[in-house]
Amino acid sequence: MSDHDVDNGIQLNKPYADVEKNPLDQVSFTAFCLGIVLGIFLGSLMIIKLKNFNFYIISLCIFHFLEYYITARYDSSKVNLDSFLLNNGSAYLICHIIAIIETLVEYVYEPDFKADNESAFSKTVVRLGYLCMFVGQFVRSLAMATAGSSFSHIVQQERQSDHVLVKHGIYSWSRHPSYFGFFYWAVGSQMILLNPVSFVLFSVILWRFFNQRIKVEEAYLIRFFGDEYIQYKSQIPVRIPFIK
Repeated sequence: MSDHDVDNGIQLNKPYADVEKNPLDQVSFTAFCLGIVLGIFLGSLMIIKLKNFNFYIISLCIFHFLEYYITARYDSSKVNLDSFLLNNGSAYLICHIIAIIETLVEYVYEPDFKADNESAFSKTVVRLGYLCMFVGQFVRSLAMATAGSSFSHIVQQERQSDHVLVKHGIYSWSRHPSYFGFFYWAVGSQMILLNPVSFVLFSVILWRFFNQRIKVEEAYLIRFFGDEYIQYKSQIPVRIPFIK
């Protein structure tokens, strides 16, 4: 193994992805479809007045592609077709459908507010939204890459042989950075769309989901790592508001 391989986090002896869980035709077709949608909305940016909606769809495509790509890049043994997170539960799908409907309905009745963003308030909200989305995506992707084989889209109920307590890098700043990133990326997406209803909806549903998931996950982590995790938990916050 060369130093270059070590520096890039590549283990030459790591297992390949299970082809049965990653049917190559379906994986390539899913990535192709995400690319087509991204290309359509990216290519139409110059002719569409509601540009923030295009950026919203583009960010969705990038987010779901990176979920699969980073999992495959840093832990190929755990990647599967569901790693795209396109099948992320009915609540997730319904929230995005509501967001799209709200955007289009409000655009019909308040096109200047949605598309022009002339007021200082709306400009500030949109800019903060883009910042939240960028930071959220960056932190989530970095968290997945840093955790490597210790990251999973599913809460692990049994400790695996390659599961270690990751406390370095971004995990020294937030103990659940992937959840932090997901939360702020999603909330930011509704800020750029100036969707007041969906902003509240996303904030409440995601907060409740992550609050409950963290409680369940940390019960297992304490069982896996004992006092080491208890001490880590006491020192490093989650950094999602009101989740300890």
